[in-house]
Amino acid sequence: MDTDIKKIMHVMRRAPHGSIYTYEGLEMILIMAAYEQDLSLVFIGDGIYALKKNQDTAGIGIKGFSRTFMALDGYDVEKLYVDRQSLEERGLTEDDLVVDVEVMEASEIGQLMTEQDVIIHH
Repeated sequence: MDTDIKKIMHVMRRAPHGSIYTYEGLEMILIMAAYEQDLSLVFIGDGIYALKKNQDTAGIGIKGFSRTFMALDGYDVEKLYVDRQSLEERGLTEDDLVVDVEVMEASEIGQLMTEQDVIIHH
């Protein structure tokens, strides 16, 4: 096994617009994927909105980037997790998201976090 490969989890907690955190986090993930790291993404709280289908960002004068998450599969970034309570609190279901995710309980996400070499919060 290659010891240079790290298990890196990116935690998206912020709404996708109004700050640069989600967009820059996505760019970081794409760069890391090029180096073949073991990447996973967790969407918690308002971070779930980054995956919402049919976002209209024209009114705030920026280009939407939620569809860019669809490109992750092409970089072999396939471990996408969503906190069930966060999803339900926002009135969303898996069908409302632009990519396939695994919906998990907070305790399951917590367990995944303990298995990571690095956790990056966005």
